[in-house]
Amino acid sequence: MFFVPELIEKKRNGGKLSKDEIRYLVEGYVKGEIPDYQMAAFLMAVYFRGMDEEETAELTLAMARSGEMVDLSAIEGVKVDKHSSGGIADTTTLVLLPLAASAGVKVAKLSGRGLGHTGGTIDKLESIPGFNTELSKEEFIRIVNEIGAAISGQSKDLVPADKKLYALRDVTATVDSIPLIASSIMSKKIACGADKIILDVKFGNGAFMKKYEDALELAKTMVKIGELAGKPTVAYVTDMDQPLGMAIGNALEIIEAAEVLKGRGHEDLLNLSLEFGAEMMRLSGIEEDKAKAREKLLENIKSGKALEKFKEIINKQGGNPGVLEDYSLLPQARFRCEVEAQEEGWIESIDALKLGLTAMKLGAGRQKKDDRIDHSVGIWLGGKIGDRVEKGKPLAVIYANDEEKLKWALKEVREAFRISPNKVEKRKLIRARITAENLEEF
Repeated sequence: MFFVPELIEKKRNGGKLSKDEIRYLVEGYVKGEIPDYQMAAFLMAVYFRGMDEEETAELTLAMARSGEMVDLSAIEGVKVDKHSSGGIADTTTLVLLPLAASAGVKVAKLSGRGLGHTGGTIDKLESIPGFNTELSKEEFIRIVNEIGAAISGQSKDLVPADKKLYALRDVTATVDSIPLIASSIMSKKIACGADKIILDVKFGNGAFMKKYEDALELAKTMVKIGELAGKPTVAYVTDMDQPLGMAIGNALEIIEAAEVLKGRGHEDLLNLSLEFGAEMMRLSGIEEDKAKAREKLLENIKSGKALEKFKEIINKQGGNPGVLEDYSLLPQARFRCEVEAQEEGWIESIDALKLGLTAMKLGAGRQKKDDRIDHSVGIWLGGKIGDRVEKGKPLAVIYANDEEKLKWALKEVREAFRISPNKVEKRKLIRARITAENLEEF
């Protein structure tokens, strides 16, 4: 039995908490035995004093074990999960899931809904008529064993400590803390039952972490947590100073994923999906040479095998795979309006956050948890940083169901682009790769 004020004081004074002390705090808070005001004081102490690697790992494990721990042992082979820290037009999972599965990787993906810019992966998949994102554990495991991949919503019993702690952090100005962010993300990944983990930690205007150095520190911390928890982890730090893909919005991102799997998508989304897919093949023991793995994945795109795998996943989960060939089967917005360039030149910058918030207010995302998502609305970009634009040509296309919101969005989207008369270099997407043994910066 511990005395909570003493634990708060210990951390406030820069002391190190033991495994049992951390577990006591987490379990007591989840059970309601430790009140909000004491846990808020503890979180503030962590915010100012931080936690070392062992403390952060113990906090993560205590949070993961606060609820259901998913057992995926009935799935044959190595299970690799991928998590993104969130961004604008981040359609990677929709491409990666079928792409990696087409090469033999077992992808058992438990995903959440979005709160913010656009929907989460589950929301995007629910754009597909009939697609079932609420699989039972038995259905989920059976589908992965049969076709190599499935995706389902997370159980409400998964990591209840994170739900309570995040809600408290949100109202006590303690969100922006590396140990607390890392434990929040990794507790869910560990509880989801994967054997190995890939992390995409984004930085920039459209990301949670604004600075590269902060994203790098977060990535290193999460890799260390994964190793200490017995879950080999690889993290990438990637650029989110502009949208990743061209589509922002739920049905639009299904279309973009299909286009990438047909070999017609934007190079950034394609290259990131290939990098993660090759890493998953390496971690699974399928292909140690990542260059060869990438070649196999590209061949699966060229041959149509990756697209067929996406159709197979959709079919197995009750959806209509015909949407990948006939996009009119997806939800359609009433209004489509082009945002024309007012001058010619090169795209110098794109305010990713502004575009994400605009898409959210059109209905593509949630401002509150109980908001309903409009799967049909969103924004499709006409170019990215470094691309040449001509006067009168579209910088973007807005899809909306409300004329007043459309008028407002036109102004917002136009203001998000800055055009230069001089040629602009394209941005580097992948900036670092971190493993337990090595840090590569690009």
